[in-house]
Amino acid sequence: MIMLTTLGNLTPSSTVFFCCDMQERFRPAIKYFGDIISVGQRLLQGARILGIPVIVTEQYPKGLGSTVQEIDLTGVKLVLPKTKFSMVLPEVEAALAEIPGVRSVVLFGVETHVCIQQTALELVGRGIEVHIVADATSSRSMMDRMFALERLARTGIIVTTSEAVLLQLVADKDHPKFKEIQNLIKASAPESGLLSKV
Repeated sequence: MIMLTTLGNLTPSSTVFFCCDMQERFRPAIKYFGDIISVGQRLLQGARILGIPVIVTEQYPKGLGSTVQEIDLTGVKLVLPKTKFSMVLPEVEAALAEIPGVRSVVLFGVETHVCIQQTALELVGRGIEVHIVADATSSRSMMDRMFALERLARTGIIVTTSEAVLLQLVADKDHPKFKEIQNLIKASAPESGLLSKV
């Protein structure tokens, strides 16, 4: 079997952002949650600037609370409660089917080794290219987080960073929205513990 490398080119017209379970109850438990929230917020601002649809899920919100206040959900396409770990719910599949030419999903949130991993594997199984934003996803344990990112990368899923995603989406200094995106990334994103093994 020949494994083809996924190039992972991103264009706004064929991309959807998935924000997974960034909820209040996880705040004290998830490693580097403050960093993950600020990077997630940056990504959602980028999605608004570039007109990219955003789908948000909340794991059992009755027990775990809703999405944290710092994350601005203005203009998102869907906010759905779930009990399943994967974000690939019937309503999400229906929403994806409505968006013409979706090729890529940019995925971030918590937890890396559970909901993020299961969502990514389900999407890839449906022929969608997945980009996981490493600096916007975490777990309660760094061990679970790092092994999940490694496993996903070996599956051909693109493990990347928020800045790489945003600049790939504008692709050109002359893009009409480049300045707005540049302002989002003026300050480097926090490294959220990802460099601890370097």
